[in-house]
Amino acid sequence: MNTIHVDVVSAEESIFTGQARFVALPGEVGELGIYPRHAPLITRIKPGSVRIEMADGSEEFVFVAGGLLEVQPHCVTVLSDTAIRGKDLDDEKANAAKAAAEEALKNAKSDLDLAKAQSELAVMAAQIAALRKFRQKK
Repeated sequence: MNTIHVDVVSAEESIFTGQARFVALPGEVGELGIYPRHAPLITRIKPGSVRIEMADGSEEFVFVAGGLLEVQPHCVTVLSDTAIRGKDLDDEKANAAKAAAEEALKNAKSDLDLAKAQSELAVMAAQIAALRKFRQKK
């Protein structure tokens, strides 16, 4: 069976390492699908779900808060400041962080505060969407 090596790495730790048949993730201009022997590529990715289809047909989900993707014909590397395994996503924490970001957005006093709040809100909305997607697949 044809597989590709996948590494998903956060600033703190390696989140996933293994062989996969397919990887899907949110590129800046749309969803990216990576199969073995894909053309080399380096691009930024948006906050969202990385879906890894394992060689045995099972799936792994990882939430990333944006980052970089490097694709080589036999290797995919996802680098993100924040990456959380699907099974470790916490509904309560995500909703609380989203509410805090919404509050920060309301109270933004400068353009920088506004941009930070908008960015955090986008990440938390993507995390909640990833959590819902993960729960549907279970």
